[in-house]
Amino acid sequence: MIEYGIVVHGGAGAPDILTEGCERACAFGFAMLKDRATALDAVTGAVRIMEDDGRFNAGKGSVLRLDGVTREMDAAVMDSRGNVGVVISMEGIKNPVLVARAVTTTPHVALSGKGAANFAAKEGFEAVGPIPDAVRSRYERIRKIMGAGQWEDEYPHWKGHDAAELWNFDTVPGDSFLCDTVGAVAMDRRGFFAVASSTGGASPMLLGRVGDTAMIGCGFYAGPAGAVGVTGLGEEMVRRMTARAVYDLMAAGMSPERACAKTVATFPAEVAAGIIAITNAGAALSSNRTMPAHALTGKT
Repeated sequence: MIEYGIVVHGGAGAPDILTEGCERACAFGFAMLKDRATALDAVTGAVRIMEDDGRFNAGKGSVLRLDGVTREMDAAVMDSRGNVGVVISMEGIKNPVLVARAVTTTPHVALSGKGAANFAAKEGFEAVGPIPDAVRSRYERIRKIMGAGQWEDEYPHWKGHDAAELWNFDTVPGDSFLCDTVGAVAMDRRGFFAVASSTGGASPMLLGRVGDTAMIGCGFYAGPAGAVGVTGLGEEMVRRMTARAVYDLMAAGMSPERACAKTVATFPAEVAAGIIAITNAGAALSSNRTMPAHALTGKT
């Protein structure tokens, strides 16, 4: 049994070199919990650290969409006390997770697009700034893959689909592509649970594409039994309502370790899937890809 703790991840399929960034984010959130911060504030703080890093596909490091210009971001927070906040397809803001946290203070659960961006600007949240070199380099790599006609091998969920035919940007078709998310789950000293997640989306993406990160029960869920965060191919997570499926297993008495591993095992090999979870029985993580992550737990 644990009395408080936090788990963070940097995305299913992200390189192990990013583990250091997860460790820093986890340490930040754990220090907040140790100082009696709420689980909701701790996961928000941990995810903000990763959004500011620039190497993760979230916040400052969010990937480019198919046109090579647009960056639409999703983020969500939820806790076991009934607080839920979501932002969808928001552009121009450095820390979407902070905006999602702010949404919990409004009468709404979710804000999207221009409305979310306007709300963030009105509340004084910082603009994202220019596209970092790391983001541009990722885009250029994908552009080469597409140019060589190999992108369906790397992104099998696009097999049989023609990006040019589905194009819905204002610009003419160009070249773009990645898939990862950042997230955190925590339990505070009062026994409350929370989850936060943030992403620039999964490449290749049409304009307005929304994945599991912004959908309750799919990419995130928290309740009296614990908290769950999901990463991987968002469309598959949505189809399976993955976060809620894991939560229900834990609520029925299954350990977080077994619930995460059992659910990841249901995905075919070609679908990236990663899950983090926490209950008062412990913290867990499981993935069928490399997944930088870190966990810290403690007792009072």
